[in-house]
Amino acid sequence: MDMKQITIYSLMLASGMLLTACHDDSDSPETPTVEPELSEEYYSGGKLGTVFNATSFAYEQPTPACDNEAFSYLFKKGETIFERDFVQTDGTAFSGLGPVYVRKGCLYCHPSYGHGKRQTEYRESTMGNGYLLVVYDKKTDAYIRSVAGMPQTGAVAPFKAPIDEKQIKIDWKQYTDEWGNRFPDGETYSLIYPEVTIPYTAFYAPVVVNRGGTNIEIPADQYDENIGVKLESTIGIYGTGLIDAIPDEDITAQWKAESDYFNSIGRTDALNPGYWSQADGDWVSKYKGLTGIEYVRRYTYAMSRGPVLDAAGANAIWNITNVTRSDRRYNYLDLNFNAKAQTLSYYAQRSSQDPEVQAVFYNYYPEANLTGDVEKDIYTFLTRNDIAPEMTDLDYKSLMVWHRGLAVPAARNLDDADVQRGKQLFTEIGCATCHRPSWTTGDDELHDPNGMFSGDDMPRYPHQKIWPYTDMVQHRLHMVNDIRTGWCRTTPLWGRGLSKLCTGAEDRLHDCRARNTLEAIMWHGSAESDARQSLVKFRELSKSDRDAVIKFIDAI
Repeated sequence: MDMKQITIYSLMLASGMLLTACHDDSDSPETPTVEPELSEEYYSGGKLGTVFNATSFAYEQPTPACDNEAFSYLFKKGETIFERDFVQTDGTAFSGLGPVYVRKGCLYCHPSYGHGKRQTEYRESTMGNGYLLVVYDKKTDAYIRSVAGMPQTGAVAPFKAPIDEKQIKIDWKQYTDEWGNRFPDGETYSLIYPEVTIPYTAFYAPVVVNRGGTNIEIPADQYDENIGVKLESTIGIYGTGLIDAIPDEDITAQWKAESDYFNSIGRTDALNPGYWSQADGDWVSKYKGLTGIEYVRRYTYAMSRGPVLDAAGANAIWNITNVTRSDRRYNYLDLNFNAKAQTLSYYAQRSSQDPEVQAVFYNYYPEANLTGDVEKDIYTFLTRNDIAPEMTDLDYKSLMVWHRGLAVPAARNLDDADVQRGKQLFTEIGCATCHRPSWTTGDDELHDPNGMFSGDDMPRYPHQKIWPYTDMVQHRLHMVNDIRTGWCRTTPLWGRGLSKLCTGAEDRLHDCRARNTLEAIMWHGSAESDARQSLVKFRELSKSDRDAVIKFIDAI
């Protein structure tokens, strides 16, 4: 049997939750084993979405909803796609990499399907490097136009990477908070944060920003004052399908309730105005795919994505690897390029004019010699919007079945006295306000923004009580060198206590600045942070009570 498919009950044994009756081989009737009913909170993903597995494979399991022949096959097929590297060579398995890319495969960013790991240098081939570069205009906070939103640092021959990763520098700085990194009882802690720099010389194409609808090239002598760089790391992908099953109207109701509360205390700037109007109590921006239907935003730190069938995973298998499929028959090059509108691509223009690329281009792509004008042929090759799909629809469907079918590990040790005390304190000091413990899924009618799937194509999770510990709303922590816009979705906490076992690291927060749960908590303490009062109350707890809160967070 595949070890990754073995259901492990050791976590319940350790908690005294599973009783095994012993008997001999005498003629007396066999006494049936009686297992006590588990509390609902152990089922983090509900009965259809939870697996009792506390091994290093805990993040990789299919949900009980995948337990049928059709989904089992597609889940395994999707799992294989996720775990393999893509290659440049045509006509081979997993072909289609490039011409430029962020990673060759998914596991680099999601080690053991979990959160990316903290890095001291940026290398696209480092397993566990979940960092995505955020290159932005300091004047507007918007991404620059001349590299992709997920900037690529890899390329296949004869092309060159848009950013030379060898010139990227990550420095980890020590941070001392207003309390001197010390609790009232004398216990100390350490806080660090990253500063990442990319020099002007690392960019292959010109550095271009858009201001007021006009593209402006930034010269070298004005680069530092205009261009900033930050890091955002990947998060765990287990349980994504369960988040997808929460009804849009319930997420809207949560935003509305928080909006009303903040309005009542005079805080009119508490929710992201780019997404929500506190004055009107309604959305100002929703997610819209190729079908034109609008959906509530729910995925990524920036809440940039709607339903899972066009969310981060569906997007990443294309733009991370540049492997095309039937609904995206064009390359992911730079933010200025629009394949439909055929707007200018700065990367394609630079490549087409590069003598070194021109000299060998036809050797690699003889079929692209359409005019004999090598500059024109290179540009056409990179920007065409009719590329033959490199990923089949069946493979893409399999990947989405796998993505929507990943289970959540069951909570652990919830009957432990310290964990129970930690849960009580977690609520009393206000952590559960943003880290809302539970939601109930709806009918789970599939929403497909691109119209690729039918209603019976995916595992579903109707009417399940789930425990992700997130309010699905964006808040601000006002950390030093914060996330690009300052707005960050409350990250689900479920399963994170298994991170060290599964991935070898406990790194938390959007850029992995927190090396453990305690550091993640202490980064909530800025004077302007939305979680300030909860953090102050946490500081006032005894050490045993602080440890109990951490033990609870790591148990869920």
